[in-house]
Formats: sequence, C-alpha cells, structure tokens
Amino acid sequence: MILGLRTAIYPVADLVAATAWYEKLLGQPPYFVEPFYVGFSVGGFELGLLPDGESGITGTQALWGVVNADAALARLLELGANLLEAVTDVGGGIRVAAVIDPFGNRFGIIENPSFNIADVR
Repeated sequence: MILGLRTAIYPVADLVAATAWYEKLLGQPPYFVEPFYVGFSVGGFELGLLPDGESGITGTQALWGVVNADAALARLLELGANLLEAVTDVGGGIRVAAVIDPFGNRFGIIENPSFNIADVR
C-alpha cells in the first residue's frame, strides 16, 4: 500500500555545494549527513541529495508545497536557479512552477489550497 510522499531524491555531482544551496533555500541545515547521502526534513517529508549522480529534469517530478508560488519562484531564481516553467494556474486555485536547480535537477513547487496537512500519514 502506498502511504504518500516521503522523500524526493535529487542526484548531484557536488554534494558539498548542493548541500549549501539547499540549506540556503530551505533555511535550515540537513538532519542527516553522510558521504553517501544528505537529507533535509521539509514539512514532515524528506528532500535528499545523492552524490555522484547524474542530474536531470526528465525523471521523477516532486512538487514541494509553498504558500505563494510567485514569491517562492522569485526566491528560487534569486538563489541561482533557472526558470523551467513559469507559475501556471492549473485549475482549482492550484498554481505550479518549476526551476532547474544549480545542479541540473528539476525542482517543482505547488501552491495548493486543497492540501490538508491533517491528511498526511
């Protein structure tokens, strides 16, 4: 049985640089740091960094929740990400966007007024 999103893993060539960038983006240090993996706790879920990986934008697409898609996209761009998909209203008040992080991965965001944290198990 699938219980819901737990972890989104991003492959990176430079684990030290990626850890520093994601620490700035998330405003917190990782909770798990090993030479083979770095994990950040993000709202009860995990954003993981896998070293010596091949970055890309065509694999699994995780969408990370934000309160304001426009503000979140602006911050990602300010931190050095490159625009992949501008903020788009996909219906029902749900707005999505995506960037390419400095390491070549797709990083998606979602503003979803229907998301209920109480449903997370």
